[in-house]
Amino acid sequence: MLPVTETPFTEIWVYLSASPLLWLSATLVCYLAADRLYRFGRGSPLLNPVAVAVALLIGILTVTGTPYAVYFDGAQFVHFLLGPATVSLAIPLYRQRERLGALAVPIGATLLVGVLTASLSAIGLAAWLGADIATQISLAPKSVTAPVAMGISEKLGGIPSLTAVLVVSTGIVGAVFGTGVLKLLRIRDDAVKGVAMGVTSHGIGTARAFQVSPTMGAFSGLAMALSAFLTAALLPSVLAWLGLVGG
Repeated sequence: MLPVTETPFTEIWVYLSASPLLWLSATLVCYLAADRLYRFGRGSPLLNPVAVAVALLIGILTVTGTPYAVYFDGAQFVHFLLGPATVSLAIPLYRQRERLGALAVPIGATLLVGVLTASLSAIGLAAWLGADIATQISLAPKSVTAPVAMGISEKLGGIPSLTAVLVVSTGIVGAVFGTGVLKLLRIRDDAVKGVAMGVTSHGIGTARAFQVSPTMGAFSGLAMALSAFLTAALLPSVLAWLGLVGG
């Protein structure tokens, strides 16, 4: 077998890959490129910046043979910022406080129905397709923001890594197709559309909602936060009732 000779590019790559800032920089560059493409496409949901950036990063990791754990060590600062970003959603929500008070009862009923529908439909479809119990549990919190969903999955006996993939996939699908579905249903109220996006598509859907309007984004952020709380409170009892976890 012929010896493998190192090229200047290989030497540079070995040097760069040892720096944790490489993957943070790669994440930011991919998102900026995806955002530029989104603007060039005149805001088409099919060019959702998150979905495009994820696809670009997956391609880079695959081509370079970089394990996800190595990538995450460098890009975990972005993960850290999820907390402050979520808390900052309270600002636009505060600006909608008067309308929020008037819609408190309808929003509460919608959240309860939405949370139960999202979880039960996922469990039912997984069971119908022959998925094992661990997979069904992992699917149940798929419409909840990632940190909460992974915590619920781990606590109840699911697979947190699988839950994380399902959460991101759900958010991307909701962000890409959600506004189009709402338009087909002739739903025009931004508050109603925001609640629908937040319950079904969590943070990624909320980001898309803010691209449509501040009102839609504010109500989506509220729905995202409250649906996470309701799912964490109700899902253990629902799974115990279904016999998937111990009572």
